Amino acid sequence: MAVSQGSRPVCSPDVFMVATRMIRGIHGLFFSSNPEATRRFFKNAVKLPGADIGEGWWIFDFAEGDMGVHPVDDPRQAGEHDVSFYCDDIHGTVADLKSRGVRFTKPVEDHGYGLVTYFKAPGGITVQLYEPHYQKGKASAGRRSAKKAQASKGGRAAAKPKKASRPAAAKSRASR
Repeated sequence: MAVSQGSRPVCSPDVFMVATRMIRGIHGLFFSSNPEATRRFFKNAVKLPGADIGEGWWIFDFAEGDMGVHPVDDPRQAGEHDVSFYCDDIHGTVADLKSRGVRFTKPVEDHGYGLVTYFKAPGGITVQLYEPHYQKGKASAGRRSAKKAQASKGGRAAAKPKKASRPAAAKSRASR
């Protein structure tokens, strides 16, 4: 609930917690010169999970995802997007995909953040596949821990968090 403090609305911590959960995922797009072949490739060769949402529009659905923001050297590159897939065992994943006809364009190399390779998809698409060196899921680990704690309490809702104390400057303004 928003509380007014002078002319400025102030949100309680409970409202902030709800607001941060409004976005539940990320949706990516591949722009293809042959969308039907691209969809078949990701569905049948790469075996991505998903569903037909009508009129042949296959939407691939993932249990997890993440997003990074990278700097650009050339300001003309600003606004570009990139989609990549990650896995736990890049060599095993590459072998499995090759057995289903997926063509890789580069060998697996260490790029610092992970082991990386690229494969081609119909419609002029090149996709990065990588095995991260860093731990995935840190952002969602806190949510999983909270759910486990709630489950161990017999499914009861967790106690409300304590309200954050206001900084000294805010306290002195409020007392005027």
